[in-house]
Formats: sequence, C-alpha cells, structure tokens
Amino acid sequence: MSETVLLVGGGGREHAIARAVADSERGELYACASNRNPGIASLASGYEEIDETDAGAIVEYADSVGATLAAIGPESALNAGVADALDDAGVYAFGPREAEARIETDKAFQREFMAEKAIDGCPDFETFEDPDAAAEYIEAYDGDLAIKPQGLTGGKGVRVIGDQITKAEGIEYVRGSDYESFVLEERLVGEEFTIQAFVAGGEYRVSPAVQDHKRAYEGDEGPNTGGMGSYSDADYALPFMSEADYEAAVGIIEDVVGAMPEYKGILYGQFMLTAEGPKVVEFNARFGDPEAMNTLPVLETDFVEFLVAARDGKGLPELSFAERATVCKYAVPEGYPTDPVAGAEVAIDADSAGDAELFYASVDAREDGIYTTTSRSFAVVGIADSIADAEAIVEDAFERTGTDGLRVRHDIGTASLIEKRIDHTSELRGQ
Repeated sequence: MSETVLLVGGGGREHAIARAVADSERGELYACASNRNPGIASLASGYEEIDETDAGAIVEYADSVGATLAAIGPESALNAGVADALDDAGVYAFGPREAEARIETDKAFQREFMAEKAIDGCPDFETFEDPDAAAEYIEAYDGDLAIKPQGLTGGKGVRVIGDQITKAEGIEYVRGSDYESFVLEERLVGEEFTIQAFVAGGEYRVSPAVQDHKRAYEGDEGPNTGGMGSYSDADYALPFMSEADYEAAVGIIEDVVGAMPEYKGILYGQFMLTAEGPKVVEFNARFGDPEAMNTLPVLETDFVEFLVAARDGKGLPELSFAERATVCKYAVPEGYPTDPVAGAEVAIDADSAGDAELFYASVDAREDGIYTTTSRSFAVVGIADSIADAEAIVEDAFERTGTDGLRVRHDIGTASLIEKRIDHTSELRGQ
C-alpha cells in the first residue's frame, strides 16, 4: 500500500528527508514550507508555501493531498504544536507533540526533567527568570559557565564563558540581550558529538555518531552558526571515541525514552565527551542540520516503511546503515553569520557535483538561476569508505564549480582537524 507523506520544512535537513522519502518504494511526497526549496520541489508531487508554524494551514494542506504520514523537520513547527494538530486530524506525524518537544524548546524543562528522572550526564545547573539574578550568579560563580536562553534560539543563543566570552561579557549578555530567562550550567570541556535516535512506542533505534562544527571559520574560530558541516565514520563511533563511549551515550538516550514513553520522532542527543565520559550538552527533538545529511544518505532501511511501523505500533524495525564514512560541508554567503551578503549565483547543481550529494538549504530560485539568501545556502556531502576519501569528494565538487560569493569551512573532515580531536581527547584522559 502506498503512503502519502507530507514533509514540513524547507531547509537542507528537509531536502535530505525528502530524498529518503522519494527513494522509498511506498511513499509519494508532498511538501510545505515558508520558502521554496528547489531540491525538495523537484522530488515532490506538490509543494505549498506555508509558514511552518501555521498548524491550521498545514492540516488543511495535508487533508487536501490525502496525507497519511507526516515528517516534521524544524523545531519551530514542533514548538507551534504542528505534530499535535496533524495527529488530531488523523495524520500520523513523525515528530513529538508540543509537550514532549519541550525537551528541546524549553531548556529549563530539559535540565529539570533530567534531574528529576536521575538521567546520567546532566551538568550542574541553575535556572533564572530574572536577568539581574542571572548576572549576580555569574559574578559569584567560581568557574566557567554556559549561558543558555530558555527558549529556541536557532542554535545561536548560547554563550560559553571561558571559550567564547569573558565573565564580564557574560554578565553584559544576560543583562543586555532580548532574552529574559536563562539556564546557567557548568561549562563542559571535551569533544562534542551527536547521536540521533528514531523513537516511537517506547522503542528507539540509533544511528552513527556525527560531529558538527558550529564555529564560522576554519580552525574552530569565530562566532557560532547553525552548523558549517559535519562528518561520520564508517562505523558507529568517531575516531576520537571508543565503542564504550558510544554505548554510554546510547544508554542516556535509552533512559530518556524510558522516562518519556509517549515520545515519537527523532531524539537528537548532543553530547560532550569529557574526561569522565559523555555528558549531555542538550537534546533536540528533530534531525540535526547538517547531521541529517550525514545520516539519511547512508540509511539502507526504507524510511517510509519505518514511519509506517511507527504509526501502526507493531514494533520498530532494526535500522541498517551502510558502512560508509560521510563528510558534509555547507556553503554560506560571504559575511555569514554576522553580516551576510545575499545575491550570489549558485553555480553547483546535481550534475556538476560529480560524485557528491547536493542538498539545497536557503536559496532563492529565480527564472534565471539559483541565488544565495542571507542564511546557509547549500550542503555538499561526500560518501566513501573512509573520512579522507569522503572529504576529497566534497572538495572535488567545490573545485568543479567554484565558490564565488560563498564561504566554506574547507578544514571539516580533514586529517589534521580529526587528529586534533584525537589528541584533545587523549589529553583530557591523561593518555
């Protein structure tokens, strides 16, 4: 039986989801988003421009196309209760309802939930509703802190004292920003990695670990971004991790699923591999962007078949991933993220990318071509037997087409940067 799948969202992550649906033998794809992603549009039977937070309009469109399943990409839609509205209308949404999505959308809830349920990996933290009280806590705290606004910030609201800013700048940030409520927690030192779990019916299935690169410039310099690129290895762990590190992180995910059995969708655990083992940086309630572009292209299990199993409650199938490494690098407009310049023509397309995969994110598709906006433009992904070979595929794609008007972190996935991660982890563990 064929399924009609409605995709909500129009970024690079959603292009990867669209590809996974289109590759299924059972799925017909429709999409809606506030922007028109040309990659998604080329795969979909229909595409409607609807704001991702407009639950009523999304349900109306789902009904008009006869959707039987929905996949929700962005956290803004989850926060707006789009999964609730679709579920209530009889369309199974693979994404948590608003109450469960709070594990991402409300950072105070996230930490208090972990503490109440005694879930491992939770750092020491305090929550504040008053910026002045938060500032006083920072001033008196003996050590470095991560400052997290409680709500959604698009991956750009967190400031870390001792890494990005000084204590004085931290105090100025909480007093002078537009945010009023904060979570202040001990700074975690180590190497970050992500594991994305597919969750439904109290069960979960995990995917290979991925390491994202938030900093804007090469050498991990500059301001944080939505993510400049990422890589995964041919097995489930990363080069700086052990199998035991991976399993310890999976154990934390298992505890969260056990404590929140009604959760469905993707549970994205962002971990810091510290000297004491994995600690939780945060949880997200959807695929990562760019991490979805590392994970879904090597998923061998039929994605729509998995959604059907989740909806029907007959037990989740095991997930199979190709034993391949991946490297993803985002092309962003010059000046991103602080002063981006839009309007550069995007020269790359699926044909000119060579052996690489191309995923469009925020672009302006005009009659005479595709142009950049002020956000991340597109991602290029290499898939190979090794990280080095995957990285070479990505660089070949950029060399073929050039990057005029664009900027890329060319160091992502390189041997020198990975060796730096390995050395850092060894130093932390006194090896």
